[in-house]
Amino acid sequence: MPPGPIAGYGLALLVLLLLPLQAFSNEDYTPLDDYLQQHPEQTERMAKFASIVSSPAVALTAPQSRPVRIAIIYPAFQTSDYWRLSILAFEARLKELNISYELQTHLSGLSDDPAALATQLQQSLDWQPDYLVFTLGALIHRQLIEKILAQKTPRLILQNVTTPLQNWSSHTPFLYVGFDHQAGTRLLAQAMLADTSTPKQYAMLYSSHGYISRLRGDTFIRLGNDNPVTRQLGSYYTDNDSNLARDATLQELDRHPDLNMLFACTTDTALGAIEALRMRGKLDQVTVNGWGGGKAELEALRRGELDLTVMRMNDDNGVAMAEAIKAELEQRSDQVPQVFSGEMVLVTRDTPPDELKVLTDKAFRYSAAQ
Repeated sequence: MPPGPIAGYGLALLVLLLLPLQAFSNEDYTPLDDYLQQHPEQTERMAKFASIVSSPAVALTAPQSRPVRIAIIYPAFQTSDYWRLSILAFEARLKELNISYELQTHLSGLSDDPAALATQLQQSLDWQPDYLVFTLGALIHRQLIEKILAQKTPRLILQNVTTPLQNWSSHTPFLYVGFDHQAGTRLLAQAMLADTSTPKQYAMLYSSHGYISRLRGDTFIRLGNDNPVTRQLGSYYTDNDSNLARDATLQELDRHPDLNMLFACTTDTALGAIEALRMRGKLDQVTVNGWGGGKAELEALRRGELDLTVMRMNDDNGVAMAEAIKAELEQRSDQVPQVFSGEMVLVTRDTPPDELKVLTDKAFRYSAAQ
């Protein structure tokens, strides 16, 4: 049966909300490439697991005494469809695997009141799930996550995180899963910074303070600093709000008429930037990227308003979570890698429609049918 409630969580939630944000600002993430160098045995395990994820489902062979309980807390209230599609793919694969399950889902926005997010987490824990699927986008939740890890129940799946934390090496999450933010940003930078004949005058449109902005935005800045014709003009935190991204872009255009590139850390910031460029008639003068390649970004690409994006094979993340749970039910936990990072492909406004359709069918092979 599922474990009982963990003592001290209510107090921990209160303490957590009283702690300053700065207490969680210096994370000890290990880049995925570095992690694999430190743990070479994980490379083969990841490759074998990726093959399972990309293959047709094979039904569960072990008997279940009861449905497995899974609680999900996702910041799904944003233009990016990543989180909603993740749930659709996850459930579709669970059903194909013939896994009996119960699912409790809590959705929120990235900038929601921390108290509301903490309440969702407490409600999930009170339900006594076997697995909790959460993310580290909200920095204030790190301490509570550490309490969950220390108790070893429920099993923690960290979604949209592919950089293991050094401080958690002795009590790791069950699975880090997502699409590596630094690898995706490198794909974008290679394309955006390739032409060294023209100076690049760019501004950074961060999301919220925290993990995503650091791993995507700061990675691009470092790569830009190594490019002799690239100069950063400004940077803005937008709270992943497209209106704030639009206003920041308008302000930057006023300050720097020579601006010719914007790096957007998320779908919402990209769409806000596009709106500002449309208002000023500069869509054909300023390069702007997306990040993720969801429905809204692909539509902007087709309209010629978005120049390029890194497209995730989106449903891989939900399939990977389902396959990891199946492996544990079959007593094969040792075959589950510590990290699953899904495939990403660079697409541009010039990508042929037939090629884009092949990628789209692959990326949304489960969620598109739901």
